[in-house]
Amino acid sequence: MTHIQPFVTRRQSMTSKMPAGIAIIPTAAEQLRNRDAHYPYRFDSYFYYLTGFREPESALVIIAATDKTPAKQILFCREKDQEREIWDGFRYGPEAAKEAFGFDEAYSIAKLDELMPKLLADQPAVYTMLGQDRAWDQRVVGWINRVREQMRSGVAAPGAIHDCRSVLDEMRLIKGLDELQIMQRAADISTQAHRRAMQTTRPGMREYQIEAELLYTFYRHGAQAPAYTSIVAGGANACVLHYVENRDELKSGDLLLIDAGCELDGYASDITRTFPVNGKFTAAQKDVYELVLAAQAAAIAQVKPGNHWNDPHQAALNVLAQGFIDLGLCQGSVEAVLESEDYKRFYMHRTGHWLGMDVHDAGEYKQSGEWRLLQPGMVLTVEPGCYIRPADNVPEHFWNIGIRIEDDVVVTQAGHELLTVAAPKSIADIEELMQ
Repeated sequence: MTHIQPFVTRRQSMTSKMPAGIAIIPTAAEQLRNRDAHYPYRFDSYFYYLTGFREPESALVIIAATDKTPAKQILFCREKDQEREIWDGFRYGPEAAKEAFGFDEAYSIAKLDELMPKLLADQPAVYTMLGQDRAWDQRVVGWINRVREQMRSGVAAPGAIHDCRSVLDEMRLIKGLDELQIMQRAADISTQAHRRAMQTTRPGMREYQIEAELLYTFYRHGAQAPAYTSIVAGGANACVLHYVENRDELKSGDLLLIDAGCELDGYASDITRTFPVNGKFTAAQKDVYELVLAAQAAAIAQVKPGNHWNDPHQAALNVLAQGFIDLGLCQGSVEAVLESEDYKRFYMHRTGHWLGMDVHDAGEYKQSGEWRLLQPGMVLTVEPGCYIRPADNVPEHFWNIGIRIEDDVVVTQAGHELLTVAAPKSIADIEELMQ
């Protein structure tokens, strides 16, 4: 079972950040794939972050302390049902879940509509997931309206509704030691998957065969799922940023771009590596690859406390712009290329994103209109790239070269640490591994 203390601590922290009122946070609903078959279930990240509870049909209620009453943490979940367990597997049930996950109270989810108006009575404010699910929004409003019906009896309804994500996003942005340990394990598994892909790839194989090697490695080492649909893009497909068809034949002389990572205990890894299908870079491929690698190194060097979120991106851009000029892809000075955004023909995305329970994790990138400062405990990806499509003004030997190099980086007190350092990325290391 999941070690529960970090989740209890987070609920306590959430409670302390609520001046008054009640928070209601549901988990994700099960989703039909077709007819009566469901997609594999995945809990809501916010709900799991606070509970550690993985079952569907659940909701968390947190009531802030008042002068007269202590704070209270309540779980609503499915009833214990031995017949359904025969079909669907183990259920905790409210009583066992209360003890196992450290709640003050627990009730059947079937009682949520009955009990919520009572819990909302005389609460000044509601904190919930606004705008995520229209049906849920309507349900919350319905509970509040039922409280309003009691106003003649002296019962006050909440006067404000707040989006609880404004509080939770900032909490999730700074990872604790327990979270970083899980993320390191996820990164280690994903690193092994990328190494296996490099060792397995041969001309004539199909992209989906390499994807199968990735998935095999994820599951073999204990990951619950891929963190996102894997990108396995050979040749020109690497110039499609979100290519997920993964069906084409891999050809000698082409590069293979793999963007793939596993999810472990709710936390994602996110790695991209690019390597030659036949194990040897061509001269043109080397030139572009070394440029992207240099851009990534410059960006990673800017990941340290006190720097702005945008500093790594700007560092990568400066290197890429100069490189595009040197390779004859852009003309003019670095300043001119950056000002005109001519580089966007070859590099059209940003250099990274927050990483955590979600691949593109919670947390604002700006505060009061300014890029936020990096702090210890933040985790981000650093992933510059270069994607060269055929064009009249592009040298033909660069056509259809698509390269991205991505690592997961933790901001530390001293600077940064790479979670994915074991995934080979120098030309020498890649070619040696593929022999």
